[in-house]
Amino acid sequence: VQLVESGGGLVQAGGSLRLSCAASGSVFDINLMGWYRQAPGQERELVATINSGGRTYYADSVKGRFTISRDNAKMPLYLQMNSLKPDDTAMYYCVASPQALPDEFDYWGQGTQVTVSS
Repeated sequence: VQLVESGGGLVQAGGSLRLSCAASGSVFDINLMGWYRQAPGQERELVATINSGGRTYYADSVKGRFTISRDNAKMPLYLQMNSLKPDDTAMYYCVASPQALPDEFDYWGQGTQVTVSS
């Protein structure tokens, strides 16, 4: 499975962005999908996930502001980000796994940069 993100960019605080993740390959084997982010000098953070049944998870830091979604064929995957803050600045990675609760995601995209200015 190959994952390619798009939609990142520079936005002012309070603004919105929508990230997209397109996949190719054996996408029908995918169970859990999500988004990670990593800022320079900081640990990687799992932002949101969505499973094959549509159940979602959000990190406390983004609850109420971010929404993860996908179409019926599991792809593309989206991350709608509203009320963005400078702390949301990071590289955002699309991830996927054939497992329901993986220890590590099997597939990663190359990342898309999100920069929020104050």
